Amino acid sequence: MEIMRFNDARRYDAPGHYDMRGLRLQGFDASTAGFAWTGLSHFLPGGGAEMDASPLEKIYVVIEGAVTIELGDGTCHILRPFDSCFIGAGEARAIRNEGNAVASMLVVMPYPEART
Repeated sequence: MEIMRFNDARRYDAPGHYDMRGLRLQGFDASTAGFAWTGLSHFLPGGGAEMDASPLEKIYVVIEGAVTIELGDGTCHILRPFDSCFIGAGEARAIRNEGNAVASMLVVMPYPEART
């Protein structure tokens, strides 16, 4: 078992994100997890991620505040604490924190390529 203490989590920058601070909780340099990595994204008021489609699937779980997820067709969904969503491979999405409080969200994704 590998434990990552929150105080030891390292910051990472995610391309296409703005006014967001990410912390790596598992995977990459945080643990030897081979199937996926987990991050914690803190979106400042007005922060978010640009519309983008990734070849990788992802799971979002909001743990504090609220985030708006806009899909490529313009449909918007507001996720609040303990709401979650699955974004399929190739599905475009944008993320926005439209509130005045920090919004925090867990992100679970596979690696860009298989780890051995």
